[in-house]
Amino acid sequence: MPVEPVDRLAASRPNHAGVDTPVWRRSLLAPTRGATGSPPRSLPTRLASSGARQGGTMKIVITGATGNVGTSVLEALDDEPAVTEVVGLARRQSRLPTDKARMVSADISRDDLVPHFRGADAVIHLAWMIQPLRDEKLLDAVNVQGSRRVFEAALAAGVPSIVYASSVGVYGPGPKDRAVDETWATTGVPSSLYSRQKVLVERQLDDIERDNPQVRIVRMRTGLVFKRGAASEMRRYFVGRLVPTWLFRKRLIPIVPDIPQLRFQAVHGLDAGRAYCQAVVSDVRGAFNVAAEPIIDADALARMFDARKVPMRARTLRRLVKASYRLRLQPSSPGLLDMALQLPIMDIRRAHEELGWTPRRSATEAIMEVFEGIKEKAGMRTAPLEPARQVT
Repeated sequence: MPVEPVDRLAASRPNHAGVDTPVWRRSLLAPTRGATGSPPRSLPTRLASSGARQGGTMKIVITGATGNVGTSVLEALDDEPAVTEVVGLARRQSRLPTDKARMVSADISRDDLVPHFRGADAVIHLAWMIQPLRDEKLLDAVNVQGSRRVFEAALAAGVPSIVYASSVGVYGPGPKDRAVDETWATTGVPSSLYSRQKVLVERQLDDIERDNPQVRIVRMRTGLVFKRGAASEMRRYFVGRLVPTWLFRKRLIPIVPDIPQLRFQAVHGLDAGRAYCQAVVSDVRGAFNVAAEPIIDADALARMFDARKVPMRARTLRRLVKASYRLRLQPSSPGLLDMALQLPIMDIRRAHEELGWTPRRSATEAIMEVFEGIKEKAGMRTAPLEPARQVT
């Protein structure tokens, strides 16, 4: 797969002049806002300017409501008294144990979304395809063009707030020995399709913020999101079906690779869901890094699995991943590994200070939930998360 240079990502966006000009280009208003938006506050001002109705009641629409993060956001909104109505959009219908959500079948890449968005106080855009990585055209249609359709529909429906599921993957390569805040360059990791597409969608949001300053936009840049209910999905997406379930036992993992660059962050899905909920019911704008402690490195992995660290070169591991991916032995491309090796460590202070958010579970707890969940074939009763599905 050819790699698009980072400095050409913005130039690769379509020309929106003339009759094809999207909704957000039709409002010629204030200049571009910065990545972190409004100035810091000690705690969120709930319902102040989020478009909430009189009486403190809110209607929220979620795209991708049946996935890993979506089901967590639904649970968080169920517990939020300011939210009284939730519409969950997904391509395939699912029955979820939620008190507030009405589930609707809709495909963001082709269906008319405006009717579903009318009257909403906020749209939380979570819908995203990670696999199949080999079908770049399909992923572009859903992730990049589908996101564009979501944003255009939200503006056409007059939705005052958009909360978008960005990712640590939007950042350019950065330090592993110190944390960076939300102003770090969002140029992505060029070898990762996932990262390049996250960058392109954030460029769309840059356009919206420049031309529609009345719309409140929040970008949630999470680390890797884990929970038990997503275990089967994660096995399909990143491990594949050739690895037998019985191998997922701690005693069968005697060693872990000791690669200095292999340091990354994670967060439990339910904690991520709470962060989205707090972003929706406050007046914050801009980007928020979301992750839990500790940073996951060789030392953390060794403690988690009672394993021994074995020094390894990043180049060696990448060659193994590349070869096994080309042979279709597993579904994770080398670009996903490149993100883990190159992405910076995120500073999460802004989420603490302005959202009032603190994770309730550690990163190691989240990872071990998935590890144990894979062994036990755990999942949830939604199309993306059910245990029986397989990636082809």
